Amino acid sequence: MADIDIDKPLWDLRTFTGRFMHFLWVTDPRTCFTTEEELNKAKDLVLALRRRERQPHLSLEEIHRAKKLYESAFHPDSGELQNIFGRMSFQMPGGMAITGAMLQWYRTNTAVIFWQWVNQSFNALVNYTNRNANSSLTTTQLVVSYVSATSSALVAAVGYKKYLTMRASPFFQRYVPFVAVAVANCINIPLMRQNELMYGIDIEDENGKVVGKSRAAAAKGITQVVFSRIAMCAPGMLILPVIMESLEKYKTFRRMSLLHAPFQVAVVGCFLTIMVPVACALFPQTATLNTNVMKIMEPQYYKAMAESGYIPATVYFNKGL
Repeated sequence: MADIDIDKPLWDLRTFTGRFMHFLWVTDPRTCFTTEEELNKAKDLVLALRRRERQPHLSLEEIHRAKKLYESAFHPDSGELQNIFGRMSFQMPGGMAITGAMLQWYRTNTAVIFWQWVNQSFNALVNYTNRNANSSLTTTQLVVSYVSATSSALVAAVGYKKYLTMRASPFFQRYVPFVAVAVANCINIPLMRQNELMYGIDIEDENGKVVGKSRAAAAKGITQVVFSRIAMCAPGMLILPVIMESLEKYKTFRRMSLLHAPFQVAVVGCFLTIMVPVACALFPQTATLNTNVMKIMEPQYYKAMAESGYIPATVYFNKGL
């Protein structure tokens, strides 16, 4: 076991299939039930293996288990233990409950406002937890980001609902939550990661050596994350209204109104079980940027890199999740 490379992925992350298998493994919601003591033991083992310390008493399965716990619970940049509610492994249970509630209770403005507030509070925590940790936010920036994202979601939800009430059938009102979530993601994520856009993020060469900073890299990474987050919730929030509209044509289903909410929560959970790893796998975690783009879009960062005497053709960075 001395020669094992603990940081080597178990699948080929250059392919979508490999990334899907990796994130299906690492976002396993069962890891949320792991105790902090066990998580810290997993971290200690991973760090020991990075130092090439022998672990002859451990099997390969035990080492892979430690790797899984470490990657699911600790931030890849800082190595800090993430808040359990902000981990990607909590996206399925957390998103399942909140999305199901939004889809069930959308008919009144009060319900729309409450559940959008709950959802955006959850999203803000997830976005902050999975940011590029090399760019920190002040308390003021966090509050402004949270208030702005939440307000935008509420305005989008209530405004869209009011528009549809006057112009469209009740069926299309079922899509109020998705519109609000999509709009809020386009605002929430950039705001929660605004320092990356203002000051740039660390970029590395192919050997992992930091060669400078780039705002273009931050913009590319954030754009990919926004798209992935919308894709993550889209199937459940777009397909489930069609399913509910069809089922509610049957008197038997209409009479079982108390089961509508748990039914929607369960169906959303099924969608998210697949869509969380799918969305995370859409783009490589370690993104790339051609330095010619930097030369055009941010000459000051390109010049700073040139002054060091080394300009790689391609740079690499963690896009976040």
